[in-house]
Amino acid sequence: MKYFTKEWYEEAQIRSFLIFHETKKDWEDDIAWYESEGLNFKEICKQNLENKRADLLKYLPAFFHPYIQDGTLNSQFPSEELRKMAEQWRLEYDERTKSKGVTYRNYYDFIKRSLPENVIQLFEKSLHDARVTSIEMPLKDTFIMTLDCRGGYHYLTDVKLTFTGVGNLQPKNLSVGSSWLYDEVYLTETGFELSVLLEGPLMEFTISAENVKIEVIS
Repeated sequence: MKYFTKEWYEEAQIRSFLIFHETKKDWEDDIAWYESEGLNFKEICKQNLENKRADLLKYLPAFFHPYIQDGTLNSQFPSEELRKMAEQWRLEYDERTKSKGVTYRNYYDFIKRSLPENVIQLFEKSLHDARVTSIEMPLKDTFIMTLDCRGGYHYLTDVKLTFTGVGNLQPKNLSVGSSWLYDEVYLTETGFELSVLLEGPLMEFTISAENVKIEVIS
C-alpha cells in the first residue's frame, strides 16, 4: 500500500482551504492589505476556489459543498457552523495522516536490516525539493537519474543515482524538471521498490531494482 500518492497530496492541499482567520478584524485587515496593494481580493478568492473546485468537491464531505458552490468557503468570514465543521475535518484528516505515517515507519524499521546500505541512505537522506535534471537508460536493467539538490536538505549539490538490476519502471517518460516531493521504499524478493511522488507535473514514479549507487557530483 502506497502512502504518498497523488490523492494524498491533493487532499493535503485542500486542508489549507479550511484554515480560517481567527477574528473578524484579522479578516478585515487582510482584505485591507490586498486593497492597499491594488489587488482585487474577491477575484483572487474566486480564482483560488476555481483552481481547487474539483478537488474540494472530491475530498470534502457533502455538507461543505454548498459553501464551495456559492463561493463563500473562502470569500466570507466563516460562520461558526463552518468553522466547527472545518476544525472537525482537519482533526480527522490529521489523525488519518499521522496513523498512516506511523504504520509506514513501523514497516520501514522492520525491513531496514534487509535493505542494501545505499537504499537506506537514499531513503534517510531526504531528496525532498531536489530537481530532476537528466534521466537515461543506457542498458535494459540500468536507470540513471541526476538531481540538483541545492534546494534540498542534504547533499546541496548535484547527485547521480544509478539503479541497477531494474525490473519495473513506471512511468518511463519521467519529466526532466520535476521536483522530488516524498518517497517510500519497500522490500522485494530481488531488492527493493522505490515509490516517489513528484511535482511538475504531479505524478507517482515507481522503480524496482536490486541496488542503487549514489554519487555526489561536486
